[in-house]
Amino acid sequence: MLDHAPPEVARASLRDLARVNRYLGGYLVLRKMFARVVRPGESFSVLDIGAASGDMGAAIQRSFPGARVTSLDYKSDHLAQAADPRVAGDAFHLPFRPASFDFVFSSLFLHHFTNEQVVELFTSFRSIARRAVLAIDLDRGPLAYYFLPNTRWLFGWHAITISDGQISVGAAFKKEELRALAARAGLGGAEVRVHRPWSRLSLVAPV
Repeated sequence: MLDHAPPEVARASLRDLARVNRYLGGYLVLRKMFARVVRPGESFSVLDIGAASGDMGAAIQRSFPGARVTSLDYKSDHLAQAADPRVAGDAFHLPFRPASFDFVFSSLFLHHFTNEQVVELFTSFRSIARRAVLAIDLDRGPLAYYFLPNTRWLFGWHAITISDGQISVGAAFKKEELRALAARAGLGGAEVRVHRPWSRLSLVAPV
């Protein structure tokens, strides 16, 4: 529903997604993941695919001031709040040369696609990354599935957030499933961790 919502409606759900990341483990998992692959004070480049409002890219830069983040999303309206540089583009046809970024990263993005499409995306991400492909996604399970509708009274989630959230959890991954998809794309060294109670998976795949 979010992809087809008018801009003023989409903004409300995008704000919800930023709140989910801020308060329900997204930024925490992000910091832990990047701390595994970069040194304190290091400068590095990141392509954030499916960046939407750019809140995860902003979180990277807050925790790692040497990071240079480029935000990419298919919907230019969603990028309105993202910091520059930002690119409206198709993740399946990335407008970048091979090895253009140290890290290619996505958050809550891969579950929108079929397994075959995820393999295609990982293959493309691998060609663009110099050091590693990184991803955060949902750990499929009942806690994540029922959390949003059962906490609407407390957080005031938008109806799109609840509907899309439950669809997303149903389409999400288990640890071994995500690792197997990465391996099919040539990322045989991928490590996938489960982060509880946040119902998140993190993937670090050196290239």
